[in-house]
Amino acid sequence: MTDKDGKKQLLHLVFGGELESLQSVQFKDLNALDIVGIFPDYASALQAWKAKAQATVDNAQMRYFIVHMHRLLDPQSND
Repeated sequence: MTDKDGKKQLLHLVFGGELESLQSVQFKDLNALDIVGIFPDYASALQAWKAKAQATVDNAQMRYFIVHMHRLLDPQSND
């Protein structure tokens, strides 16, 4: 998986939602999940994650996550 510049694509998904409790990763409402987007590298995903996390800092039960999609797509990869 490479992009048009020849660099390897390392896709990352950023999403979040309100948790049922602070002790688990069980979402209150799956239909209300906030899918921020899919990003071509970790740095841009981290930037999006930080922006969303900071925007929702007043809600203790709101959590955002970064999923390393490239690891799911190619489990044999060492990236």
